[in-house]
Amino acid sequence: MVKRYTSMAYKAADDMIFGKSVYPVKAELGLEVGAGYVTAEVNYAPRPEAGVSKEKLVSEYRRLTTDIMARAVQVGFPAISLETEHVEQMTNNPSWGAEVAHVQKTIMEEYHEEYGIKCGLRHTPGDIREDRDLLALIGKKYDTLMESFEQVADSGADFLSIETMGGKEILDYAILRNDIPGLVYAIGCLGSIDMTMIWEDIRKIADKKGRVAAGDTDCSQANTAMFIAGGLLDKNLAHTIAIIARAISAPRTLAGYEAGAQGPGKDCGYENTIVKSITGCPIAQEGKTSTCAHSDVMGNLVMQCCDLWSNESVEYHAEFGGTSVQCWSESLNYDAAMLNVATETGNAKMLRDILVLSDKYRDPQGYVLAYDNAYKVGQAIVKDGDDLYLRAKNAAVSCVDILNSADSKKLVMSKFEINALNNAKAALDAMTDEADTFMSDSVEKYKAEVAVFRPDANYKF
Repeated sequence: MVKRYTSMAYKAADDMIFGKSVYPVKAELGLEVGAGYVTAEVNYAPRPEAGVSKEKLVSEYRRLTTDIMARAVQVGFPAISLETEHVEQMTNNPSWGAEVAHVQKTIMEEYHEEYGIKCGLRHTPGDIREDRDLLALIGKKYDTLMESFEQVADSGADFLSIETMGGKEILDYAILRNDIPGLVYAIGCLGSIDMTMIWEDIRKIADKKGRVAAGDTDCSQANTAMFIAGGLLDKNLAHTIAIIARAISAPRTLAGYEAGAQGPGKDCGYENTIVKSITGCPIAQEGKTSTCAHSDVMGNLVMQCCDLWSNESVEYHAEFGGTSVQCWSESLNYDAAMLNVATETGNAKMLRDILVLSDKYRDPQGYVLAYDNAYKVGQAIVKDGDDLYLRAKNAAVSCVDILNSADSKKLVMSKFEINALNNAKAALDAMTDEADTFMSDSVEKYKAEVAVFRPDANYKF
């Protein structure tokens, strides 16, 4: 049953903090997420040559899992979570992913029993719902995807996640044209429709198997905007447009929780602080420790409310300090230890605010995602929480208002950024408040302009 959010989980933004959520979740081997402490979540990828056969792939994951667990125990860390983001072979062949999950969970059980380390295992099947250049969200690929979830849950995965692609075909068109209504339609409407369908089914599998339906991320859309926007010298896309896309992604990611997700949310969902403010569910985040995968402009700030602290993903290979997964997991664990000591000594909010202020005025994206402003975006979303269109539009409007009210001496924006922001505001001001009108106009517009858009095949539900 889908239940839309129309109120906030926290009475005030200042109540939000790392390591604590309103609704913690539990893994099988003692790990609790959001129950008062932060845990490192290590993310990794096999070397390409390991994917040539099931046997080689399983062997790769056996080695890297053992490396992570051995380093955690060797250095004395009390808890750890692992995330296995599937390479396509593992989801297209569900037995491959299942065997990997079984091998990983067996190793983790051994370390838990011998050393007492608390453990969690997340598996994230890939969104394989594509047919060459077209999205194929419903059909045989969907059935294979659900079978992958069934088998990894059977094989020991505690947390079930995915990075869905609903709306991506319109986002790719709209983002290149600074088309703000297109962003609202792609992310806030089509993305939320797809999320509602898939997360109802994931939750059913999780309940049947005794697992946790964890969470999603708008990696395919909001992260695309963030990566196109790039750094402070790049001008492929205004950072003000990128953060508007990110704000719109919050109600889209929220739709997963409304359909049954329980957290922890996925690490690369930079919108997660907004989502946590509404749901109270635990979240994973990535930032400064994800430089092995990509750069961002808010690497400290996003630690502010995390319950799991992740590195995005690192290829398995040798480094001077050990294997890559050992080196990055150790860094993550030391960060988690620092956050947890801040909590234990009563300094959590002080550390949170230091992390935020170190990035808040670097860029419009960090400014809006700082917990105080993220909370405001959350309030705008729940104001019309029952309406997928209006709440997405509200998020975008709130984002623009937050940027326009910022102290220009602290948050310095170039003419390029300000012009893009002004154009976005004008576009939002011109948008209707009638969801039916917007949806019918949008489907006709993008059917005519985007050749790969197939609304009847992909969004008929």
